Amino acid sequence: MLDLPLSFLHRPATDAQRQPWLLVLMHGVGSNEQDLFGLAPYLPAHFHVVSLQAPFAMGRGAYAWFDFSIQPNGERIINEPQEAQSRALVAQTVTQAAQQLGIAPERVVVGGFSQGGIMALSLLLTQPELLHAAMVWHSRLLAQVVPLTAPASALQGRKLWLSHGLQDNVIPLAQAHAIARHIETLPVEMTYQEFAGAHEIRQPELAATVEWLDTLGR
Repeated sequence: MLDLPLSFLHRPATDAQRQPWLLVLMHGVGSNEQDLFGLAPYLPAHFHVVSLQAPFAMGRGAYAWFDFSIQPNGERIINEPQEAQSRALVAQTVTQAAQQLGIAPERVVVGGFSQGGIMALSLLLTQPELLHAAMVWHSRLLAQVVPLTAPASALQGRKLWLSHGLQDNVIPLAQAHAIARHIETLPVEMTYQEFAGAHEIRQPELAATVEWLDTLGR
């Protein structure tokens, strides 16, 4: 039984033929740990799937990794102390889950959708020693995290799945392009794809992500 700093749901790995991996998932603003856990039946069976719930309550069943506001000019102002607290909690949770399941960091993947994707990308960039790869759906890169990026030597060999919707009306496609441009300056192996659809994960995007997940470590 896992004992972690954040609320979570866990689907154990069931494929005895392959070495077990760990996939930690993080939802977007206003959701909870049930959201991405719904994808568990479609994910490779050799992965432990742990779906986390963000620490800051917005309302009944609705949580966020950090609050933010949008200025009249469109600029986003985030609650930086909350973001830093969530990033630390995610790092602790990923570390403890891997330790308790007996999984080495080179078999750990952290993923998320929207604000959860922000957290996954931030963890990859700032504490790459905790994981092998990150999976980022429909998200953005926080300017506050860029100066905290680990040295290139620490990022060597890490991998990133990055995907976005062509008609995403919540986080513009330009944000995915900005992530891709930044990652191209780092020694991170990136797989980037765009899909028809808005701020959602449709079947073709999920299938492509699962195919990428399944090739890790092979």
